[in-house]
Amino acid sequence: MKLYLSTAIAAVAMLSAPAAARAEAGDFQAKLFVTGVLPDGKITDVRTDIVGLPANTQTKANDNIVPTVAIEYFVTDNFSIETICCVTQHDVDGTTGLPGAELVSDAKVIPATVTAKLHFDAGGIKPYVGAGPTYFIWIDEQPGAATLPLGVTDFDMSNELGLAVQAGVDVPLNENGLGFSIDAKRYFVDTTARWFAGNTLAIETEHKIDPWVVSAGLSLRF
Repeated sequence: MKLYLSTAIAAVAMLSAPAAARAEAGDFQAKLFVTGVLPDGKITDVRTDIVGLPANTQTKANDNIVPTVAIEYFVTDNFSIETICCVTQHDVDGTTGLPGAELVSDAKVIPATVTAKLHFDAGGIKPYVGAGPTYFIWIDEQPGAATLPLGVTDFDMSNELGLAVQAGVDVPLNENGLGFSIDAKRYFVDTTARWFAGNTLAIETEHKIDPWVVSAGLSLRF
C-alpha cells in the first residue's frame, strides 16, 4: 500500500510540475520586465570650472524604475544574442560641496545594448551569464535649477560607448514557452557633462555612470 501511495504521489507531482520548455536553436524569446536602474553619477574629473565650484563637490544620480523589453535569439540551444529597449530618466544632485543642489534635470538615456549570453541547464531552470557592448544616448538633458542663477543657459551630456555584463535565470512556467525571468546587469560607461553660459563653456566634468540594472518579469519563447 505504501509503495502504491508513494508511486501515486510521485505521478501527481510529475503531472502538476510545469514542463521544462527548453529553448532550441532558432527560437526567439521576448521578455517584459519591471526594471530598477541604479546609476552612480560620481564626478571623476573636473576639466573646466570658471564659476568656482567648491573643492569637494561631488554628485549622485537618482534611481528610477521603468518598464523594459528584451528580445533574444537563440543561435544554439545554449547560446543567444539579446538586445533591450528602454528609456530611463535621471536627475543629478550634489552630495558634498553643493549638497542637495540640482545640477542636472530630467536627463533621459537610451542604453542601446547587445549581449551574448551563455545558458546552463540546472534541473529545469536555465541560469545564464552574458556580456556585450553598450552605447548610452542622452536626450533632452536640461541644466538643473541650482545652475540657472549662475547664468547657465544650456547643458549637454556626451553619448558614450561602454560595456555591460549580466547574469540571470529563466524559469519555465508551462510547456508553451511562458516563463519567468530575473536579470541583473552592470554597466561600465562614463559621460562628459558640459554647462554653458551663452556660448561660453562654464563647467565640464567627467562622470562615472556605471548603473546596476535589475529586472524581473515574464518571458515568452516562440
